Formats: sequence, structure tokens, C-alpha cells
Amino acid sequence: MPKMKTHKGAKRRFHITGTGRIMRRKGSVGHFRRNKPRRVRSQFDEMHPVVGRARKHIRRLLPYGVP
Repeated sequence: MPKMKTHKGAKRRFHITGTGRIMRRKGSVGHFRRNKPRRVRSQFDEMHPVVGRARKHIRRLLPYGVP
């Protein structure tokens, strides 16, 4: 059976922790950032866990758990 290919877009957007959780960044980071409150801008710098059914789809895109 051939190797599965890693989805390169998912590889850049998601990070898998050592315990197996999938982490993501928030969107809307690069544009109109000056107009947002400081609290909101600081939240953009944090990694947030992926919750819900999206985890199953992302796991399929990252078959080898690429960090």
C-alpha cells in the first residue's frame, strides 16, 4: 500500500502536541489589526485547541502527526 500524503496547507495551519491535541491559530490576524482592542490582539498570539468534529477531518489530512 502506498504512503499517504500530508496535506501541506494543514501542516502549516495546525500543530499537534505531544499528547495528541490539535492546536490552531485564530483567523483575521493579518488585516486591520490596529483597529482591534489590545485584548483581542493578544488572543491572536495564542494557540487554541481544535474542538468538535473538525478534529477527525484534520487527522485525516495529517496522517503522520506532523508537528
